[in-house]
Amino acid sequence: MTETVEDYILSAREDVQPKLRLVRKAILEVAPEARESISYRIPYYDYKGRLIWFGLFKGHIGLYIRPPVIAQHRKELAGYETTKSAVHLRLDVDVPVALIKKLVRARKRINEAGG
Repeated sequence: MTETVEDYILSAREDVQPKLRLVRKAILEVAPEARESISYRIPYYDYKGRLIWFGLFKGHIGLYIRPPVIAQHRKELAGYETTKSAVHLRLDVDVPVALIKKLVRARKRINEAGG
């Protein structure tokens, strides 16, 4: 069983580990005070409430962020497969670090405001 985010990353295919590390780094650069753990068997970040999860799947890395963040950033996310609370980052393209930071920043502000 995966106990830490580093264990999770190390358990992934070697070719995607750098992408997972970039996602982790982007989250922690925006929210260095976030508590990092594993929830639902994927990396999870808590900062004044649920901040974000990410997980590796067959063809993508899923970012899971509570509403309304994805709806608020619909234009920036136009090229991505999304749901109400998920963004799929394809493995065959570069990790959109700036976009991840923007989404985390938005959720962080909501959490700080008590939402």
